[in-house]
Amino acid sequence: MLHDGIGVDQNRDSHGAVPQASAASPLLKTSLAVLVLLLLTAPACAGEMASPPPPASPAPHFDVTTHTPEFFGPGREDPAPRDLDEVLLGWFGPDDPAHPLGGRMWLAASLAVEDANRGGGYEGRPFRLVSSWSKNPWGTGIADLARHVYEYGVWGIVGAPDDASAHLVEQVVTKARIPFLSPVSTDNTTNLTNVPWIFSLAPSDKRLASALAPAIVSRLRHGDLAIVSSADRNARRFTGELLSALEGLQTFPAAHLVFSPGGSDLSVPLQRLSETGPTVVALVAGAEDSARFLIALRYAGLTMPVIGGPAMGDGHFVEAAGPCAIGVVFPLLWHPTIAGDRSAAFAQRFRERFDKEADYSAAFTYDAVRMLIAAVDEAGLNRARIRDRLREISPRPGVSGTIDWDPTGRNQAPVPLGTILDGSVAPITAE
Repeated sequence: MLHDGIGVDQNRDSHGAVPQASAASPLLKTSLAVLVLLLLTAPACAGEMASPPPPASPAPHFDVTTHTPEFFGPGREDPAPRDLDEVLLGWFGPDDPAHPLGGRMWLAASLAVEDANRGGGYEGRPFRLVSSWSKNPWGTGIADLARHVYEYGVWGIVGAPDDASAHLVEQVVTKARIPFLSPVSTDNTTNLTNVPWIFSLAPSDKRLASALAPAIVSRLRHGDLAIVSSADRNARRFTGELLSALEGLQTFPAAHLVFSPGGSDLSVPLQRLSETGPTVVALVAGAEDSARFLIALRYAGLTMPVIGGPAMGDGHFVEAAGPCAIGVVFPLLWHPTIAGDRSAAFAQRFRERFDKEADYSAAFTYDAVRMLIAAVDEAGLNRARIRDRLREISPRPGVSGTIDWDPTGRNQAPVPLGTILDGSVAPITAE
């Protein structure tokens, strides 16, 4: 039945009266509340729903990268021995000048000791390097070093030509409490062990990769990147840091090829590169393996730009790769112009003394030995006080540049880019 064009209100009572609002049912109140809520949220629902903010990352309980490890144990009160004819310094690495892995390091360490002894040694007593190494550093090599630490009484250790051997020395110094200066290892985990006795002169893999990644991206021009790496420990560490740095720049390799270090068969990765034709190849390997792969790449007729790891600044790579190395790009750890007259003078002396060109391994090693000798001169013959002085001695100018420890004991040297021109390492002045 219709009334005034409106349906009969079923809520009227038997006398036709409308109930008062105060008598509204609980269901009606709930419905009105829901309606108001819908009206208020309608604009947000009409557009794109706002996603909730991501949960904040929990703060680390202990950030070792910002912590300076200290030694609070005994030993500083021990008197210096008085019956010594010479002051022994431990050397962990090859003592063969022709050795491809550490020959220049040994020459530079010997030169640093010669310079110190020419200046009078330590209170008239000469310094002498005591060498420990073998074809199997994990066996007799590290055993000899432990004997030199505990029986010969060396006052500090310098050396370790790669990351793996640096970790070997780390195990000795952690227990023996003796200073260790690592000239060339770029593996930052050595310093992240929170051991106060370890100091590293070469920048970390993370810093090197962060410098190299933008150079790779700038050369891609929307092309494809292929990473070729050796299966050794050093290359795996650096490749991991490089992939992380590239990911931060939203760049991902189209292929990652791995070859065996020291092997001769490179046909599989070369075939893959020939088939895919990447715009840029990032080659990560030691000096000898980098040279071997680069020569094979060029002789296979593949001419794409090659960007590599820091080993391409090693003198052995430059000599072995020859003309095939022209134009490669890599993180430049050292150049004779890097620290002005100090670097230039060292490069000239090294060339005249040994008939070889100095490289970053020679420059960092020379500075490491000179820093250890300076700490002995200033702190005396006491291992704990020598360690203290090594921490305090930074920042310190050297032939490799200014050596400035971060909280973990790693050098914070800047990392420019370098290339090979006319058979020698050269800085890239503009990128």
